[in-house]
Amino acid sequence: MHESFLGEGRANQTGSLRSGCRGVLPLDARIESWMKRCLRSEDLFNWVETYGSPLNLVRPRTMRRNVEELNAVARQRGLDFRVFFARKANKCLGFVDEAIESNFGVDTASENELRQCLRQCVPAKDLICTAAIKSESLIDLCLQQQVCIAVDNDDELQVVVDRANELGRMARIALRLGGFRHEGTKLPTRFGFDVDRDRDLPQRLTSLPVMVHGIHFHLDGYDAGQRVSALSVAMDWTQRLRAVGQPVNFIDMGGGFPMSYLDEPRQSNTFWQEHRRALLGERDTLTYRGHGLGFSVEGGRVVGKPSMYPFFQRPVRSHWLAGVLDSVVDGKSIADRLAELNVQLRCEPGRSILDGCGLTVARVEFRKQNAEGDWLIGLSMNRTQCRTSSDDFLVDPILVPKQRPTDRPYERKPMSGYLVGAYCTESELISLRKMQFPNGVQRGELIAFPNTAGYFMHFLESRSHQLPLAKNLIVDSHPVPSVCLDLIDE
Repeated sequence: MHESFLGEGRANQTGSLRSGCRGVLPLDARIESWMKRCLRSEDLFNWVETYGSPLNLVRPRTMRRNVEELNAVARQRGLDFRVFFARKANKCLGFVDEAIESNFGVDTASENELRQCLRQCVPAKDLICTAAIKSESLIDLCLQQQVCIAVDNDDELQVVVDRANELGRMARIALRLGGFRHEGTKLPTRFGFDVDRDRDLPQRLTSLPVMVHGIHFHLDGYDAGQRVSALSVAMDWTQRLRAVGQPVNFIDMGGGFPMSYLDEPRQSNTFWQEHRRALLGERDTLTYRGHGLGFSVEGGRVVGKPSMYPFFQRPVRSHWLAGVLDSVVDGKSIADRLAELNVQLRCEPGRSILDGCGLTVARVEFRKQNAEGDWLIGLSMNRTQCRTSSDDFLVDPILVPKQRPTDRPYERKPMSGYLVGAYCTESELISLRKMQFPNGVQRGELIAFPNTAGYFMHFLESRSHQLPLAKNLIVDSHPVPSVCLDLIDE
């Protein structure tokens, strides 16, 4: 349950968790009840001592709630609908097991991901391979196991055909399309057959050892209107492919379902307004050495846009999907048109269905002041262990104090500064935002990063410097938190 729905007493408890570490301008993350229990557990320090720092805690069961939100939207509209979990968003096999138990599919983006799912006994019908680069070995595995392949381009199609002929198999494929037009503009993408240039594709497929079971597309960003435009074209292609004998039975709209890490829009608005002022020199900086977070100053004006995920946005998840399905094109809603076509709508969310499913914890190893007088708080982790391809993890971390503080009184004085990591570079910041510690921070305490299951844990993780990768623990939080090592680490 999100904090906005908590009673006053429980909300106050959340406030006490947050009191040890706040941004100069706070950005309070939503914190799940299971996370609070872990952060207050006497065992948390023992888990870090046993498994190392940083440590990823995941609760796969929470994903079921998020998927059910989407399923409910489809049910209300009488729509055949299925969620496929995008495995690239988190490597833990606990989420694959949850997909099996809760009857949703898995989208795999590499041979290892696919092999792991098959070893976990995910049925072929519940898998799709959407890897951006597909080796012959991966294609052979898909053909042998009858896993649907999202075919992206002519060269890839030719390899699928050649391997299918060699193995004596009929390939199950989905055609990945791109180049859709929205509001008169062609949407740029690196993915898919171009819907204009490759209009002869249905005819070219008729003599090949492939059966087109679906249409697939991937769009960058979170624009609902672009999905409406793409779905309209995908439905037209469905009819064209069926007309030449292909058994198209699904349209897969990929991912990009928005979520929000914050409950409070005012905090987000205030931060970005004040960040712009700081870049103009109108107030003290909010970021390390004035990092712009995507903005810069040109001619006395702030230009640019945030170089990171929109940590606050509306609508999200189910409301966003409802907006897509209820959009009217040519007098009919998208949901009604899909139902009339008797086609299943699929999607491949990652981040949005991992909302509330993970927490990353790291140990404080040192505190020091730099030449500018700012404190640097050294964590036993590196920046790739809580980072996506964007600039920063933006929300406020949580300081977990020692159970039995041993500091001398002067060491508990207020401090402000930055969280730094283990890589030997000047740019090794865990968070670029300046943090305040009203009661100080000491070596051996823990810093927790909320809601990291979606992409932050694993998407960029690196073993540079021969540092170990973080261990991943599955949490059972009732009635008292307990953990077990995820199978990915065994």
